[in-house]
Amino acid sequence: MSTEVSRTRAWFIASRPQTLPTGAAPVIVGTAVAYYENLFSLWPAVAALVGALLIQIGTNFANDYYDAVKGVDDDDREGFTRVTHAGLLPPKRVKQAAFVTFGLAILVGTYLVYVGGLPILIIGLASIVSGYAYAGGPYPLGSNGLGDLFVFLFFGVIAVTGTVYVQATEKLLTEPFPMTVPEGTIPMTAILASLPMAAFATNVLVINNIRDLENDKEAGKQTLAVLIGYGWSRIEFIGLTVLAYIVPILLWLGIGTSPVGVSILLPLLTLPFALGIIRTILNQTDGAALNPALENLGKVLFAYAILFAVGMVMSNVQLL
Repeated sequence: MSTEVSRTRAWFIASRPQTLPTGAAPVIVGTAVAYYENLFSLWPAVAALVGALLIQIGTNFANDYYDAVKGVDDDDREGFTRVTHAGLLPPKRVKQAAFVTFGLAILVGTYLVYVGGLPILIIGLASIVSGYAYAGGPYPLGSNGLGDLFVFLFFGVIAVTGTVYVQATEKLLTEPFPMTVPEGTIPMTAILASLPMAAFATNVLVINNIRDLENDKEAGKQTLAVLIGYGWSRIEFIGLTVLAYIVPILLWLGIGTSPVGVSILLPLLTLPFALGIIRTILNQTDGAALNPALENLGKVLFAYAILFAVGMVMSNVQLL
């Protein structure tokens, strides 16, 4: 029984539950935008959430496996436990789990493809391929300075706008499987709303890469932090944080889109916590300080997403 519990716990660790808000938050925000734009549709929203979480978990499994077999993870690493390197699970099983999870994401995605058509098919396949290619394949994105761009696009911009798009097509179109992006299915509000989620998701990676910079450099893993160093990585983190907190103000002022109600400023309540994380980033590089900062950033990200969603919904029902 203890072995079974230990194995169950190992799979739980491998899934990296602390990263799941990064997958869920964009769907929450995208669904709120869809509601604000009177485009909400329940089942595409649910499928988008399940698919996003499966891609996140599959990416985590693949990263765990490939970083271990390529020697990126070693005993000096200060991050959270990697089950392959720690010997908690056989490497073959972790690799299989990655492919099974991506397979489940494809299964869920078939419904979204039916609703959203060719654009969702392209985006879905690109998301899965990129999730695998983040750590695996002949040119791993995360090991060649492209991880930040990948996360910004796929866990931010595409995740939010794609969530709005599939609900809009279900709501607006009489026939399934459009071959192009129909007019009105990706409003400018969705594009602006995607930027804070992209910024926060990328900052999760920035903290990871600052913490692991020396270890990655020794292992030959060329993350963006390795390429640009501590100073510019910290500037990147601050710049992305500024972007996240400017967007609600832009929406309220109606810059780039029609004005949203003052309730859209609710995410600013999380700003003091974000500033606390910035103070840590500016002064620390070790895992003892950055691991708690990473957990706190996940909480700020999720709280921001909930408050953003509440602000959008309240604006729609004209409570404020």
